Amino acid sequence: MKALSIQQPWAWAILYAGKDIENRSWWTGVCERILIHAGKKIDKEGWEWIEGRFGLTIPRDIPTGGIVGSVELTHCVKYDQSPWFFGPFGFTLKDPMVLNFRPMRGQLGFFEVEGIAA
Repeated sequence: MKALSIQQPWAWAILYAGKDIENRSWWTGVCERILIHAGKKIDKEGWEWIEGRFGLTIPRDIPTGGIVGSVELTHCVKYDQSPWFFGPFGFTLKDPMVLNFRPMRGQLGFFEVEGIAA
């Protein structure tokens, strides 16, 4: 199954806060359920933006460095009205599912993960 590394707290926002777009600088034709890999790096500015913009409190112990869930990637767009869209490309997402944490190294772009059913 394909996986995509996403920095925290953005991976958390997909699973728990209704983030329906993953912003990227590149186009994809992938349209299928993918695994969400929470990278080890924390985006502190993103953390502050999410809490301030949406009035959310992100747990301080969110997992990093492993698979945390899955989501259906439905399209790749150049524009979307979602408050989460910044572009230049957005992977539209639906039906997030939390999975038991599985530690593993991430990779750039999509990468294959064996042995996880989502």
